[in-house]
Amino acid sequence: MSNYSLNAVPTHIAFIIDGNGRWAKRRGLSRSLGHKAGFNNLKKIVKLCFEIGIRYVSIYAFSTENWNRPEKEIEGLKEIFLQYFNADKFIEDYPDVKVNIMGEYSKFGEDFKAIADDVIARTNDRDKYILNVGVNYSGKDEIVYAVNRMIGDGVTRVDRSTIDNYIYTSGQPEPDLIIRTSGEQRLSNFMLWQCAYSELYFPKTLWPDFKKKELLKALDVYSKRNRRFGQIKEEE
Repeated sequence: MSNYSLNAVPTHIAFIIDGNGRWAKRRGLSRSLGHKAGFNNLKKIVKLCFEIGIRYVSIYAFSTENWNRPEKEIEGLKEIFLQYFNADKFIEDYPDVKVNIMGEYSKFGEDFKAIADDVIARTNDRDKYILNVGVNYSGKDEIVYAVNRMIGDGVTRVDRSTIDNYIYTSGQPEPDLIIRTSGEQRLSNFMLWQCAYSELYFPKTLWPDFKKKELLKALDVYSKRNRRFGQIKEEE
């Protein structure tokens, strides 16, 4: 555990990292530079989450809808992903962390698929911390992916636990807290199966400015939430 004085620390936290482009525009910079700033911040926030004692961290990095963005911006994001998932660098930056990439990431090309497969394989035996990253990810497509896997395995009867076993985060707890930065208040097709009882937090801060102080504030707000999961406590 950590030295941070929080009443409750989530087991699983998820981030919709929004606002990189607006952050860059306000500074007269290109959107690509905004994404670079965002990923530099991402590395720091992910490390901080693990230091605090959060075991599972999920990131929405690139959605299936993001392919509608300009080609130059997409190429810039691909270059960032290639650097971020370089296995040697990742293992150095994140000791004890297992990588789980959610989504059909092969669409980014053979070079990215090779990098992604390598870092997944080389961190696969780790179990202290888990980092889920959505790349070409869609919550609806994840459910379709799970259903097709069940069909392929000849599953004829399905309940909630069956689907839990076939989604990208199989074996993991559902997110306790989902944070979307920049003030937007929607999930945008992120972890739709897993978010049924997640607490939601929507700070106005743009992602590159979402620093340690903002994270601790979010966790403090979370620690004061009354999570009933459909039940009623005696004092109510």
